[in-house]
Order: sequence, then structure tokens, then C-alpha cells
Amino acid sequence: MRTFLLALFMAPLVLSAQDHSDALVKWTNIEAAQKAARKDGKPLIIDVHTSWCGPCRMLDKNTFPDARTAAYTNSAFHAVKFDAEGGDTVVFNGRTFTNPEYNPALKGMRNGTHGLTMAIAPVNGRVAYPTIVYIDSEGQVLTPVQGYMTPEQIEPILHFFGDGAYKKQEFGDFQKAFVSTRK
Repeated sequence: MRTFLLALFMAPLVLSAQDHSDALVKWTNIEAAQKAARKDGKPLIIDVHTSWCGPCRMLDKNTFPDARTAAYTNSAFHAVKFDAEGGDTVVFNGRTFTNPEYNPALKGMRNGTHGLTMAIAPVNGRVAYPTIVYIDSEGQVLTPVQGYMTPEQIEPILHFFGDGAYKKQEFGDFQKAFVSTRK
């Protein structure tokens, strides 16, 4: 009984010490992602987020750490995490984007909107967070998708773009025939 209790107590410690690096999305920056995409033809997935956004934190806590979501994202995309209100200068498709309204004193709070955010993330002229932007290997925005999604909700979208199905059919038709790997 004592051995059983010791094993029960130690199990969480052993499990937390295991390497879960394969279950993490390997994020990079936009310039490195574009360079790699031009070489291997993989599309980009850009998580346009802010530090103050609750649904953005939910994506980071619930969706992207999911083992299947992370593994597929790493195999099919070049993944970029982009601060929609950050102050970094970014080069995308040969154009330089900045955030002229960025105030370093407001880091971590609402800040000016970055020029790249306005170039890739609006839906019907409006920006919301989080927005996941899918971009082909040539740098063309395929579509921004706004809002929080669970691993189950994002799975068909990831496969639609990651498998290249968007080149042959509309998403609605793809989704009707999509079979989840989670079942």
C-alpha cells in the first residue's frame, strides 16, 4: 500500500518532467517563415494576438499546446506568433511595416495597431483578436479567421490550408467531407 501511495504521489512529478517539446508549436518570426516557405512551399499560419486579449491566452493555453494540433501545425506550416500591437519593425513581402502609434510605456496594455496587422488581419475592414491568418508560400493572404477556436474547431481549417485543399474546393465542401483524426 505504501509503494502504491508513493507511486501515486510521484506520477505527476514524473509526467511533468517528461519532454513534451513535440507537443509545442515551433513559432518563428515572419521573415524566417517567409524565407523557409519559399524554399519548401509550405504555407504560413500567423497567430495575430495581443498581450491583453483573453481569447488569445485561451488559444495559447488550450489549442496550440494540444499534441495533435501542434504536431500537424509543425508538419504543415511555418508558424508565426505576431503581436498585433507590438513595436517591432517587420518586413513582409518586401514591404516594411511598423507601428507608429506604439508607446513603449503601454507595453502589455492596449497600444497602437501595427501596420502588418492592418495589412493581413482585417475581416470586412475590422480587426479582432485573436486572428489566425493563413498565407500561401508566395506570401499571398489566403484568409484571416477571427476568434477563439478549440483544437476540434481549428482542425478542419488547418487541414484545409495545410493539405492544399483550398486550391481545389471551397471550405464548405471540404468541411462536409472532412473526417477528424480525433475520433
